Amino acid sequence: MRWNLFAFVFPLASFLCLGAAHRGDDLVYGYKCHNAKCRKVELNEDNFAKAISMPVCRLFCGSSIGTLWPKPTGEVRVEMLMRQIDVSSIKFNVAGKGHKDKLWGQVENRWLNLIDTQIPSRKTLRRGGYSLSININIEQTEVSPRLTLETDESYRLNIISDFNGLVNTNITANNFFGARHGLETLAQLIVYDDIRREVQVVANATISDAPVYKWRGLLLDTSRNYYSVQSLKRTLDGMALVKLNTFHFHITDSHSFPLQVSNRPELHKLGAYTSRKVYTHEDITDLVDYGRMRGIRVMPEFDAPAHVGEGWQHKNMTACFNAQPWKDFCVEPPCGQLDPTVSGLYDVLEDIYSDMFKLFKPDVFHMGGDEVSVNCWNSSEQIRQWMLDQDWGLNTSDFMRLWGHFQTKALQRVDRVSNASTTPIILWTSHLTEEPFIDEYLDPERYFIQIWTTGVDPQIKQILKRGFKIIVSNYDALYFDCGGAGWVTNGNNWCSPYIGWQKVYENNLDTMAGDYKDHVLGAEAAIWSEQIDEHTLDNRFWPRASALAERLWSNPTLTWKEAESRLLLHRERLVENGLGAEAMQPQWCLQNENECPIDAYDEQV
Repeated sequence: MRWNLFAFVFPLASFLCLGAAHRGDDLVYGYKCHNAKCRKVELNEDNFAKAISMPVCRLFCGSSIGTLWPKPTGEVRVEMLMRQIDVSSIKFNVAGKGHKDKLWGQVENRWLNLIDTQIPSRKTLRRGGYSLSININIEQTEVSPRLTLETDESYRLNIISDFNGLVNTNITANNFFGARHGLETLAQLIVYDDIRREVQVVANATISDAPVYKWRGLLLDTSRNYYSVQSLKRTLDGMALVKLNTFHFHITDSHSFPLQVSNRPELHKLGAYTSRKVYTHEDITDLVDYGRMRGIRVMPEFDAPAHVGEGWQHKNMTACFNAQPWKDFCVEPPCGQLDPTVSGLYDVLEDIYSDMFKLFKPDVFHMGGDEVSVNCWNSSEQIRQWMLDQDWGLNTSDFMRLWGHFQTKALQRVDRVSNASTTPIILWTSHLTEEPFIDEYLDPERYFIQIWTTGVDPQIKQILKRGFKIIVSNYDALYFDCGGAGWVTNGNNWCSPYIGWQKVYENNLDTMAGDYKDHVLGAEAAIWSEQIDEHTLDNRFWPRASALAERLWSNPTLTWKEAESRLLLHRERLVENGLGAEAMQPQWCLQNENECPIDAYDEQV
């Protein structure tokens, strides 16, 4: 990161465009930059004219731009000068073909709303200021842009103020997604100054930025508890604010089947909790479009052959459905696994896959493969007899062979509906990804492996050295449902304790990968919904998901201590934009930067 050195020569207040002060009777505090920290000062007649609001102070005070989250990865040059802008005269200019399409119209409206959420009252907002012109220059101008693993999400942002009352902003990117990220950064360089009651923007700046990791995601399980489309959109809103780009939609499980499937309506009619708790095709299309406008792929998962049950009752295609005692057949009730020996099963799977590919148009598809139980299959006389008829045995390796048989036939159906045999497939770590089965049944040219075990699991290196690319969701840092009461026993739930944002922030993927860093696509934080629903969703994801976002976008070398004050300020932005983000500290700590952490205090004394 490179700063404009000239800006350090003079006091910050000398560079601020102060304008006419609007002193309110209730305004008591301003801020000053002292020893690279923003300190609260009581306002009086002598210091009011030069007083700085907290967001302006946090923009410039310290070694990084305090309002930016995640941190940019390239060149950063920012002059310590603010310009008041006239929010009624903001204009967008999108160069190239298709600049008037519906997608860009939605992007512009959302961006203007980001600015508007900062303003407490339009009635007291000081009028006037510079006009803001936002010029978008995109090399590729697709009408319906699609995020893939090859998408270049980089951008370059330039802000230039002239002497004719114009702030000219240029965002240059290879495609829509990079340009959208540039707009997100621009929004974070615009603040509401509550001392002057005006909206201000950094007068001159240059930022070059690109993510370190391609895959930056959140997983949400919508089977164990249902989430309204509105709550899912709210999650996508939060993801857009921090440049996360993948929403992993774990739609179905053994508990419920809330997805409408055109040729198999009995699945959701029998499997959904109620007729109102179903994701229709219209819902999915709406959600996918909503995500794309925010730079997010919505990727479906159909977990199989385990984790199925409700909705499959009358098909005679499952084993151990709702078997008791459940702990003998699965990890949690209700149990259920598909029966790979039923030939008609694969026609049903094809119908499910077909709808998923039509609705989501995924560039990567998740086939699950999590927590298959040999005991479950072994409890079925039909499965046992089929295996013996194939001249197989009934030991563990034979049941793994059955699993490999299922995966091969299911993948054939995926390829049929996708009209290709090149769509990357994701599977969870499991017994199938262990030696020797991974070599027998999985091809590193076709499969990505999602890691859910601990970050120090030796299996990770064994997978990487075989050439598999991985997505990291190690439960000891990225399972956000951890910490709480047990629900199938007393005490706390299985992966307790609660994971703090600090651990999320310092969950270093490079350390896990060792010599195979190039094979790490990125990571996802996960919420499994046994004890969470839409009423508690926001404070489980946020602001911890923001900590993950900076890890994946910037791959910071500094510790959480250096990030804390910025995250406190960013949390306020999440709340401003309608997310019920969990409080991190008393608000006093936000207003008294770096005076709360014990280590920071020890360093000062």
